[in-house]
Amino acid sequence: MTEKINIEVVYALPNEQTLLRQQVAAGTTVAEAIQASGILQKYPAIDLSTNKLGIFGKLTKGDAVLRDKDRIEIYRPLIADPKEVRRKRAEEGKVMKKGGGDA
Repeated sequence: MTEKINIEVVYALPNEQTLLRQQVAAGTTVAEAIQASGILQKYPAIDLSTNKLGIFGKLTKGDAVLRDKDRIEIYRPLIADPKEVRRKRAEEGKVMKKGGGDA
């Protein structure tokens, strides 16, 4: 019998998040698990050749082998570069508030 591992595949849009739990054979790669999850049929905009992938927030490649309880994250491209947005705000003289409250 082939050993099975439990994994999750997640993808988030601004108004909708999808988390799919599944069991796959030990030795399955990130790309194979994404294909098997059915998420590509639900979200045809996902392109594994351009979307970045991660496991628990760390970037990974499609050929990485999964471990038990891994969570595969499919990232959307950034609409605006956060550094560029901050630079423009600074040019406009807007002050960005920092968290933490009173010291």
